[in-house]
Formats: sequence, structure tokens, C-alpha cells
Amino acid sequence: MTNKVEELFKDNYALLCLVSFSFVKDRDVAKDIVQDFFVSFWNKRDTITITTSFEAYARKSVKNLSLQYLEKEKKTRRLGHDLDVGKEEIQPLLDKPKKNHKLYDLLDQMPDKRREIFISFVVQGKSYSEIAESNGVSINTVKTQMKRAYAFLRSHKKQDFISFYVLLFSFFY
Repeated sequence: MTNKVEELFKDNYALLCLVSFSFVKDRDVAKDIVQDFFVSFWNKRDTITITTSFEAYARKSVKNLSLQYLEKEKKTRRLGHDLDVGKEEIQPLLDKPKKNHKLYDLLDQMPDKRREIFISFVVQGKSYSEIAESNGVSINTVKTQMKRAYAFLRSHKKQDFISFYVLLFSFFY
């Protein structure tokens, strides 16, 4: 069996690298994916039943592994971007023209975590669960902080409530 897998490797390695490369666009990553495929194939060789040719099976497997790699990379980049979004990116949002100075003053009066949660939801469009995960708190904590943020803003802007919300939404959009 060892010679058979070795023969399959030699016969199909270059082709499978091309298949993977067509998706991932990185030669080294493509080679790693194909090697991972063969390692997995070797480990499962006694339980795998191939109903088509080995080449068709291998192509489809490498394609799926390549797509999984791309999806994982996309999630990793998104997570990295989310982690990079911090005070450095929030502060410029707060440094807008003076016409919105009342809004900025009110946001500045909020506790740091509440303001961060509020901005994550309103400006960045994150869901409560995403905010909870990135801040290491429960969804209920996010809901409570959002409720308190809105209550705080309403209490300081009761006289001009409608224009405040127009101002708030024009600020963020």
C-alpha cells in the first residue's frame, strides 16, 4: 500500500498543486494544501472508498481544502481587522466638525466601555453577539450598556430629541 500511495503522490502532486494554486494564488500554500491532502489520505487510506478515479477524488478534495483555507484566511483577516479597530479608529470619528460638538460632548461623557460598545453598534454595525465576543462580556451586558447609552443620550437631549437623532444619524452615515 505504501508504494501505491507513493506512486499516486508522484503522479498527481504537480497537477494537484496547480488545482490548489488556481484558488489560493500562493505557490507555497498550494504545496502545503496538497501535502496535507496526502497526509490525510494516508491516515484514512484503510477507510476511504473512492467511487471515481483517484484523480477526480483528489482534485475535488484539494479544491475543497483550498476553499476552506480561503474561508479561514478571510475570517482571520476580519478578526485581525476587528482587533485593530480601537481607539485609533474611533477617535477620528469623534474628531468631526464642530457642528456636531454636542454629540461629541455627550459621547465623551459616557464611560469608556459604554461608548466603545455604542460606537461598535452604531458606527461599525456590529451585532450584539460580535460586540460581546470582542469585549469578553455577555450579550446581556451589551444590551444593558446600549440601553444605558440611549437613555443617557435621551436624558441630555429631551428638548431637541428629533433633531438630536437626525444629527446622530447624519453623523454616522
